[in-house]
Amino acid sequence: MSLTGDLESNPTAPTAGATSAVPAASTAPFADRESDTALWTSLRRHTQARIGLGRAGSALPTRHRLELQAAHAAARDAVHSPFDPDVVASALTGAATIRVRSAAPDRLTYLQRPDLGRRLHDVDRAHLPRDGWDVVFVVADGLSSRAVHEHAAAVVRATAQRLPSDWRVAPVVLAEQARVALGDDIAHALGAGMAVVLIGERPGMSAADSLGAYLTYDPRPGHTTDADRNCLSNIRPPLGLSHTAAATKLATLMRRARDLGRTGVSLKDESTSALPRP
Repeated sequence: MSLTGDLESNPTAPTAGATSAVPAASTAPFADRESDTALWTSLRRHTQARIGLGRAGSALPTRHRLELQAAHAAARDAVHSPFDPDVVASALTGAATIRVRSAAPDRLTYLQRPDLGRRLHDVDRAHLPRDGWDVVFVVADGLSSRAVHEHAAAVVRATAQRLPSDWRVAPVVLAEQARVALGDDIAHALGAGMAVVLIGERPGMSAADSLGAYLTYDPRPGHTTDADRNCLSNIRPPLGLSHTAAATKLATLMRRARDLGRTGVSLKDESTSALPRP
């Protein structure tokens, strides 16, 4: 039979000496193959990040899509859930507290006008007892009241226990609709030399209960910038920094800040403690 006849009867047959350039199609997505699935499962034990989720067609598998939607809902709830100062006050086991508000009159205004969350309400400023305090702890709702309710009181207690006995600690200020810089205004009104603001951090898609601690030496409203602060982030045991570890690190930074007379980029964490094993 002629070559022409062969091609006509079987047009897909390769010619003599030719090789096929079309690779064999994979029958399973990369992350869905058995060996790869085991690898991703092992890696996911060490992180809350969403890795190796696989796919269903061109989308995420249904289970992972639902988990993502649930995480988004938890983040929204954390932002909009109201702050309850009584929860924190009762957890402080009898410590003196003062309640204040920022200049933001409600949650919607707070979210739309960050500048108002940095200013103390004029009526509340007049009731702050001005004295020669060494430090004031400010517990602020920020963007996650859940984080504050669950972690703030424990960090305040543990940090205060680690400070020198001669330090004068002001009553704990419980601040509503507050941004980090509200601590500057509060400390200035109290006459405190240092402010520690414990505040609910912006919720992410893997953490809606993360607490941040912001340390500022000689805070001055309108003059202090973020470069003048030190921050401890992701305080949220058991998956983040523990209350004890945060308090130990924070108290160490506070003592060094007092010796140096400054915080921020001039104050470094020189602890040698290693990260915990995964």
